[in-house]
Order: sequence, then C-alpha cells, then structure tokens
Amino acid sequence: MSKSLMRLNILLMLLLLSCFFTFGDLIADLVACGPNQMQAFTQFKNEFDTHSCNHTGSFNGVWCDNSTGAVTKIRLSACLSRTLKSNSSLFQFHHLRYLSLSHNNFNPSSLPYEFGNLNKLEYLSVASNSFFGQVPSTINNLTQLTKLRLAFNDFTSFLPLVQNLTKLSMLNLYCNHFSGTIPSSLFTMPFLSYLYLGFNNLNGSIEVPNSSSSSNLKTLDLSFLKTSYPIDLTLFSSFKSLLVLDLSGVWISQASLSSDSYIPTTLEALRLKYCNISDFPNIIKTLRNLEYITVSHNRISGKIPEWLWSLPRLNAVSIDDNFFTGFQGSLEVLVNSSVQILNLDSNSIEGALPHLPLSINYFDAENNRFKGDIPLSICKRSSLVLLNLNYNNLTGPIPPCLSNLSILKLRKNNLEGRIPDMYYSVDASLRSLDVGYNHLTGKLPRSLLNCSTLQYLNVEHNKIKDTFPFSLKTLPELQVLILGSNKFYGPISPPNQGPLGFPQLRILDIADNKFTGSLPANFFINWKASSLTMNEDLGLYMVYEKVIYEVYYLTYLETIDIQYKGLSMKQKRVLTSSATIDFSGNRLEGEIPESIGFLKALIALNLSNNAFTGHIPLSLANPMKLESLDLSSNQLSGTIPNGLGTLSFLAYLNVSHNQLIGEIPQGTQITGQPKSSFGENAGLCGFPLEESCFGTNAPLTHQPKEEEEEEEDEEEEQVLNWKGVAIGYGLGMLLGLAIAQVIASYKPGADPQPR
Repeated sequence: MSKSLMRLNILLMLLLLSCFFTFGDLIADLVACGPNQMQAFTQFKNEFDTHSCNHTGSFNGVWCDNSTGAVTKIRLSACLSRTLKSNSSLFQFHHLRYLSLSHNNFNPSSLPYEFGNLNKLEYLSVASNSFFGQVPSTINNLTQLTKLRLAFNDFTSFLPLVQNLTKLSMLNLYCNHFSGTIPSSLFTMPFLSYLYLGFNNLNGSIEVPNSSSSSNLKTLDLSFLKTSYPIDLTLFSSFKSLLVLDLSGVWISQASLSSDSYIPTTLEALRLKYCNISDFPNIIKTLRNLEYITVSHNRISGKIPEWLWSLPRLNAVSIDDNFFTGFQGSLEVLVNSSVQILNLDSNSIEGALPHLPLSINYFDAENNRFKGDIPLSICKRSSLVLLNLNYNNLTGPIPPCLSNLSILKLRKNNLEGRIPDMYYSVDASLRSLDVGYNHLTGKLPRSLLNCSTLQYLNVEHNKIKDTFPFSLKTLPELQVLILGSNKFYGPISPPNQGPLGFPQLRILDIADNKFTGSLPANFFINWKASSLTMNEDLGLYMVYEKVIYEVYYLTYLETIDIQYKGLSMKQKRVLTSSATIDFSGNRLEGEIPESIGFLKALIALNLSNNAFTGHIPLSLANPMKLESLDLSSNQLSGTIPNGLGTLSFLAYLNVSHNQLIGEIPQGTQITGQPKSSFGENAGLCGFPLEESCFGTNAPLTHQPKEEEEEEEDEEEEQVLNWKGVAIGYGLGMLLGLAIAQVIASYKPGADPQPR
C-alpha cells in the first residue's frame, strides 16, 4: 500500500471517529467499517445539522459487518435537522438491514423514492418526522422488511401498497392522513402480527377475512376509524390469535356489545374509549383472558357490574369520564380481585371509599362524590404507588401510614388535622404531594427533608402556620412549591441574604400569607427557570412491561391552576419550558431584585399587594415569554421601562396603585391594556390614559438634559454592577428531570400513542 493511500485511510478513519463521537456510538465498531463506507457516512452526516445529537449516549450510531466492512445498521433518532434529499448519501448503503430515522427535525418534504433501493432492509422507521404526500410505491421493493414504521407523519392518499412485503410482522401507519378502505389482504398477510391504523382518515368499510381465512394478527388498532355506520364487533370473530383490539373513537353497534355476541376469547386488552357507549359492554364477561379494559370517555351510567372483578386475569381497569354512580353487589369481590390499576376518575360515584384490591398499585378516584374518612384498610396496601382522591367530599385526618406512596393527591376535600410527619425513611419515595384546599393546620412535616425525589409540593388554601421552609432547598429535584393562602409568616430571604436556592424550582407561589422583609439583589439567581430549554413535563412516566402492550405508554402529569388577577391561566399540566412566581398579598418591601430578569422561562409574575419600593427593574424586559405581569398596589416610583413594550406575549399588565410617573411606553401589548391597569398613578400620562403628556399640567416626558444624563450614568453603573453578579452566579444553572414507573397502558387526560 502506498504512503498516500495509507494516509488517506487514516484520515478517513479519523473522520469516522469524529462521527462516532458525535453520535455517541461504540468505538469498537470502527474496526469493522470499510474506508468507502466511512467516507459515505461522513458525507451523510454533513448533509444535516447534528447539534441535537446525543453526544454521550450509545443509542444512536452506525454498525458495520465484521467480514465485509459494509454499514448494516444506522440509528439516528432525535438528532438530524434539514431536508432528507433524494440524492442523499444515505442511499449508498445498499447493505443496510436496519434503519431508524425517527423523531428527527427534517424539513417538511415527501419521502424519497430512493428508499426503495435499500432492498436488504429488514427494519425501517421514519416515524415522527414531517414527511407528507403519498408513500412512494418503491417501498414495495423492500421485500425483506419485517417491521415498517411510518407513524406520526402527514402521509395522504390511500394505504401504501405492501402486498410484496410478505415477511412483515409489524406495520405501523398510526396518526397520518390516509383515507379510503382497509383492504382485507392486510389482515391475512402470513406473518403480520401488529397492525396500527389508528388516527387516520380511513372512512370506507372494513373488509375482514371470512372465517375460513386465517389471520395471525395479535394487535389490531383501528382507533378513530371514520365510518358512516356502526361497526359490529362480530366482524372480528375470525381473528383467532388476537390479543389486543383498539376500537377507540369508533361507532360501535350497541347490540354487538351484549353477552350474546362473539369476539375472540383470546383477547387480553380491549380499548373502547370515546365510542359513545351508553351501557356497560356485557360482552366483556366472556373474555376470561382479559387483562386490560378501558371504556373511558363514554356515557355509561348506573353501577359498575360486580362480575367485572371476577375476571381471573384482570390487571388494569380504566372507566374514567363516565356517569357511574356506585358499585354493584358486594365489594369483597373487588378486594380479592387481581386488579393493580384502577381508574375511576370523573364519574359520580357516591358513598364511602371502597376497600381496595390487595394487589392495587395505582388508584385514581379524582372528581367523584366519595365522602367519609379515608379507610385505614389502605394502610395494608403495601404495593400502592399512586393515590389520587382529588375533588371529593372526604373528611377526617390524613392516615399517617401513606409514606410508601410516590404520588399522593388529596386536593379539594374537607380533610382536617395536620399533615402527618411520616417520611422518616431516608429513601422515602415521595415525588408529589398535593393537599391543597382542605382545612389542614399545624406546620409542614419536617420529615419531608428525607424525600430526595420530591418534585411537587402543594399545600395552598389551608390553615398551616409556619415559617418559610428554607431547608427544602436541599431537595435536589423540587420544582414546584405552592404555599399560597395559609398563615405562613416571617422573611423569605435566606439568613445569609444570598440567593434563595432551590436550583430546580420553576413554580413558586407564596401568595396571601404574612411574609415580611426585603429580597436581596441576587435572590433569583441559579433557578431552573433561568434556562429556556426546560423540556420536561413534571409527572410520572409509566410503561407497562408486558410485550403486547409495548405500543402504549402512560404519562401522569401534574395539574395546576394558575390564577392571576385579571388573567386566568388554568393549566391541565405543569407546562414545559415555563415558570411562574406569585408573591402577591404579603408584606414584602424594598426594591424588586434585578435578578428577576434572569428567569428567561418566566410566563407569569405577580408581586401585587405588597410594599415594594424603588423603580420597576429594567431586567423585566428579559423574560421574552412573559404573559402576565402584576405589580399593582405597591409603592413603586419612576417610569415604566420602555422594554416592557417589546414583550410580544404580554397579555396582562397591571401597575395601578403605585407612584409611577412619565409617559406610558407605546407597544402593541401595552396599548391594548385597559385604563385601570395604569390607574391611581398621579404622574402617569399617555394612552390609554386620558391625560396627555403634552398638556401644560402634564408631567414632563423627558427630564432636563443635565438630570437625564445623571440618571443615565446611574443606570449604567447599576447595569455594570449587575453584570458582575451574573458572572458570579450564572454557572449554577441546572437542567434535568426524568421519571419512570411501571404501570398500565392508559394515559389519563390524553390518548395513549404507539411508540
């Protein structure tokens, strides 16, 4: 080999080495890759912006055959940006057997026809991209495919031709815009076990095979099929191997839901959400292998049938968002059932809480009419992870035996007494505690310090009398702290007058208490909200382990109602990339810290009804996502910063009842505010107030030149000093929240999606 050729090979290996580090793959695979394949992969990488790639993980990467040196596997998910073009170097990898390009940020485009040239592919996923138009007919050339995932795109026209793909075991076309009928040939493909057609515009008839034809389907998802007539469940009687059937959002014949009808008794999971069903499906009684059933979001009334709990393998039941009023027969059957997941959310169930199954690990009975005490029998449910009893009429104390729970929700009941000091274990698993809107007294439990995984704490609207819980700043994951409308008192500034701490905090509500004192200039330094890239919803991510449910996931997201004067911001979940602060209705004084401007993710700030003095901070123009700003009823002086007029998302502004002067800044969001937002400031003028800044009695818009220059010098010095503070603390920003817990295959408040 010549020196120049050797030098070229070394250079190519170095180039590929950089690719492997970029995509986080194993270096050991480099040895197997041939030089021409290295060069082709480098060219492919350079076609895209790869800044979003995971630089440390090993999920993404490229793999080569040990004997031939050819690239056989590429997996680049949530990694690539720009357009995937038809002349891409990707299509040079003719030996590819596995290709996953899901969840990338491709520019909207059609799927290149050249995919059909990769005829050795056994696995292809382009799910969750921005591909549109027809699926190219060349896909039918990929005769070795066993799994094809085209889900979560914008593909249109009829279902793609796959008659040549006789080796397919999985076809996922979920959540596109396919239309027309479903050909019966799909149901009889020799190896097809998993078929996902849900959330499309399929509006024709279902052509199912007759009883003499065999179907190997184990999972069939036809959710939200747009038929003009009711579907008879007996259509699926010939599917002898079917384990999972999803007909959510489909118009189903009520007669076919009776016990006289027939559907495969092999079924282990049946989903009938949003089907407009009025009676409980008695056909379920015949499904002795059933493990998971959901009839959520229907209009079923009456009592939950007693026979349901007698199904021998039943594991998860979701019957939320109906009109159930109670339980039929003896509840002893429920206690001895095999149910682990029970969701009764948003019904009209009355009476005392039932004694839960001994096997229970998830119980959600939010928004019902349960009354009486929380039964002490719940103390014997050692596997219970989540207990949600929000929005009921429960009374009495909180049982002091719930320390093993990860999520405890008791919001808006009539509970009394103290919050039990029950978290003595150093590895307490508590992630979320919400006891807001009750009649609780005493102090915050000091044992909360042992809850190192605590992320969400809400005790609002009770009668708790305590000082600010500075000690909780040691909890590494605490993101939401809501203490509003209690009897808290004393300062909220740390004893050392430094930053508040709580580096992961994104929501802090201490409104309507008796907090006093001033806030140091660096009070808001190092919060999680300093970053614009907070990209995690606060909640519990749960995946059901069993293989047949692998296409479903559940994310339990925290709920919160953010109320600001003049603007209601009700959130059904704690939003990504957002932060809120409410200090209103206290006795805080001194200047508003300039460090508030570091909270770039701030969407709502309420400091009203305090005794703040000094100027409105210029840094308040920095949180570009700010939607609500209430500084009313303080003692603020000076002018309104012009920068507030540049906040394009500012929907609500109130600076009334202060001592502000000068002209109101003119900007689209400010000029749209009512007069009352600026009232009771004797020195303010300009639109929307009637006082003109050019009248003889109006305050001057501009100070005399000499005074103006002095103020500018003072302002510049203040900004420079603040930059020094920023440098000292800016490196402390933290990111990160990831939660996992095994649970069943449904998603409260939203539809589960295939993965």
